[in-house]
Amino acid sequence: MTASRPKGAPLLVSTPADDPPQHDGDRFRNHYVGFEPKSLAEVLRWRIDAARHGLPPPPRAPTPRVAPDLAFLRANATAGKAMTPALTWIGHASVLAQIGGLNLLIDPVFSERDSPLTFAGPRRQAAPGLALADLPPIDAVLISHNHYDHLDLETVRSLAEGAGTRPPFVVPLGLAAWFASHRVAGAVELDWWQSSRVGDTEIVLAPAQHWSGRGLADRMKTLWGGFAVFAPGFQLFHCGDTAYSRHFADIHTRFAARHGGDERGFDLALIPIGAYEPRWFMRGQHVNPAEAVRIHLDLVAERSIGIHWGTFQLSDEALDEPPRALSEARRDQGVADEAFDVMAIGETRHYPTRTT
Repeated sequence: MTASRPKGAPLLVSTPADDPPQHDGDRFRNHYVGFEPKSLAEVLRWRIDAARHGLPPPPRAPTPRVAPDLAFLRANATAGKAMTPALTWIGHASVLAQIGGLNLLIDPVFSERDSPLTFAGPRRQAAPGLALADLPPIDAVLISHNHYDHLDLETVRSLAEGAGTRPPFVVPLGLAAWFASHRVAGAVELDWWQSSRVGDTEIVLAPAQHWSGRGLADRMKTLWGGFAVFAPGFQLFHCGDTAYSRHFADIHTRFAARHGGDERGFDLALIPIGAYEPRWFMRGQHVNPAEAVRIHLDLVAERSIGIHWGTFQLSDEALDEPPRALSEARRDQGVADEAFDVMAIGETRHYPTRTT
């Protein structure tokens, strides 16, 4: 990876209210829908049912893939104020966002498995769309929560130990200790609605309906969320992992003035569309495509891209089912195809600069 261009450490610019409702002693909680991580008995019930019914079915086709446009990414990375807003899908929830003169990496996972183990756990079904060595200089890394398919130790180590200036990691409350335990100092922690700045770009941790935990002993002990990124000329939203809730209407209401009014929203929203079956197990933590379209509408997003699919087999739907279900959900809810679609792994899309 090329040395990072220093932009200065993120500056904390806002603080949350005293004792906000997502704080519950030494643990965190959701606002609108109560959630307890599933018990071992429920996990076993799910896995036995899936085996009995032959789930998940095999995909009809591999996840679409294109060769990355490395020449564009490298040129755009150093374009400064002339940077073209662009998004590259690396796979699953991992994206490279080039906006406002910054190169932002969100939920990067480059390892072979979504697991604490190198020999067991969900195996990557599609290679990353960019190699770590092909990344442009990274100005900040945003981590939405601590699940293994969003926070990967080997990827963090590679980013932190690369040549040049270490990019800052912007994370939810409670995660700085994990970074410090792995000798990665200086992670910037945010509570919901709290923000930090990198250069002229403000990064806000927004609420989500989810949970946290990397083992049985640390469940709900660190926060989770999505990221609202307000860069010069572009506004981006990454949901992280989430079930459907009123949070997304709240997010639109809170930021309506920054968007330019109630009828406008983020220029681009990245919304999960995979890992949703069976619903009795997943409903409280992951949206299905129909709920993802509701999030798109709640946010009044100009465009949305479906992420969190096609890379790791995490649930009972086929690896390639989410885009088909998204197409049906768009039609049912009157959303144009071009307003909310999916990308190929490795694909880069360019977007217009926001003028107001």
